[in-house]
Order: sequence, then C-alpha cells, then structure tokens
Amino acid sequence: MFHHSSKLQYTVRVDKPDPQFAKLLQQAIGGIEGEIRVAMQYFFQAMGARGDDRIRNLLMSTATEELSHIEFLGHAVALNLEGAPVSAQEEAAKDPVVHAILGGANPRHLLSSGLSAMPVNANGVPFDLSHVYATGNVAADMMANVTAEAGGRVLASRLYNWTEDAGMKDMLSFLIARDTMHQQQWLAVLEEMGGLTASLPVPNSTPESHEATEHSYYYLNTHLDEDAPQGRWASGPSLDGRGEFSVKAQPEPLGQKPTLGKAKPNSGAQTEQI
Repeated sequence: MFHHSSKLQYTVRVDKPDPQFAKLLQQAIGGIEGEIRVAMQYFFQAMGARGDDRIRNLLMSTATEELSHIEFLGHAVALNLEGAPVSAQEEAAKDPVVHAILGGANPRHLLSSGLSAMPVNANGVPFDLSHVYATGNVAADMMANVTAEAGGRVLASRLYNWTEDAGMKDMLSFLIARDTMHQQQWLAVLEEMGGLTASLPVPNSTPESHEATEHSYYYLNTHLDEDAPQGRWASGPSLDGRGEFSVKAQPEPLGQKPTLGKAKPNSGAQTEQI
C-alpha cells in the first residue's frame, strides 16, 4: 500500500522557463540513469528480498522516494515548458521561449503531452524497463544499486552545470545530495554483510567444486602489441582471499575450431551445404 502527499518532496522553482532544458530533464525521468529506472529497480528488488526484512523495507522506502523524484522532476519539466507555443500564430511571436522550442526542444511536449513531462528519455525514447536489475541476490543487487546511483549523480551533476537557472540548480543540488545518501546506504548494506570482500564472489554460496578455479584469478591480456597493464589486478592475493592474481600474456586458446556439420535437408541451405 502506498500513501501520497499533495506536496512535493522538494521545492521546484523555475526562474526562466527553458523548453530545451525540459528536454534534458527528461533524461533524469526516463533515461537509463533516471528515476523511473531506480524506482522500479528497488521496487522489484524489495519484492524479491529474502532473509532480512530490514533490507526489504529499506528498498521499498527508497523506491517510494524515487517515485517522489519522478513527481517533482515532472513538475520541473512542465514549469520549463510554460509559455511554449501551441500554434503557428504563437510561433510568429519570436519571443525567447519560442526560439528555444525551435532550437531543439522536444516537439512531443506539445504534440503528445500538452506541455508536460513524459516517461521518456531526452531523445523521446520511452523507458522500457530493460535496465531494471533485480536478481534476488542482495550483494549483486546492492552493487547494481551503487552503480545506478553513481550514474544518476553523474547525470544530475551534468544537468546542474548545464543550467544557469537558480531554481533548477537548487532542485538538482537536492538530487545530488540524495544520490550521495543512496550510494552510501547500499554500500552500508554490503558492510553489514561483512564488507565487499566478504560478499565476493557473488554468489558466495556457490560451492568451489562448481567452479574451475584454475581460471578464476588470472588477467587475460589479449593485446598483441601491448604488455599487460600492471595493477592490483595483476599480482597479489585476490580480493576474496581465495587465490592469487596473475597475468597470462597472449594466451593460447583452450577451445576447438567451431566447425559445424552439414545442413539438414529442407532447411533452406544451398545444395553444397547439405
């Protein structure tokens, strides 16, 4: 069950409407870095979280907060579209907002949504949920969540740098702060589970007898004209404590040539293939 307040989670103020910026804000709603993605990701993760109801509650609460972000971002899009033209006569007015519309704003904000937000990215492509990751494995999901929040914070930072509107900068500073918290809370879940190294490899419940461990910890250098890049991944103990990192330079392939047999009759192949 969900509850709704008539007030937005955070104040949204647009000092000077900018339809071009409304188009960019759509990425924060319906892009792969956007709020629809994380809201649905945390929601489905919550429904599949087993073993610790605190984590389920944390995920569900954060999913609901992300819905709140969709709401106030949608309001920001609508406010940035205030004054946009809805007719050819208005286009002839030649005011700054008209020039912004003609200069690259999303025409579907007029044609499809009546000057309001849509569940699409900055290119007008609908979000299709293909970037919602919910595995039922808490460690895998937390890592995916940190990545999602990092991408969202990168996007919010870029939007902040794009606009000169003080109201939009204020709203985006709030989103940047919440992305900071959400990165921290997902990492804190991993820490409660013993830390990142204790969670590795994911899933850490897979028996070693199911894994060809002789292939688990070498870096495979496939460059013909470059030495293997040296770093933490090239030598020393593995992060999970189960092995030692090493490097295989220009390794010999272990498999066979992928030769197929004859084609079947009536399969549509050439006679010479059958």
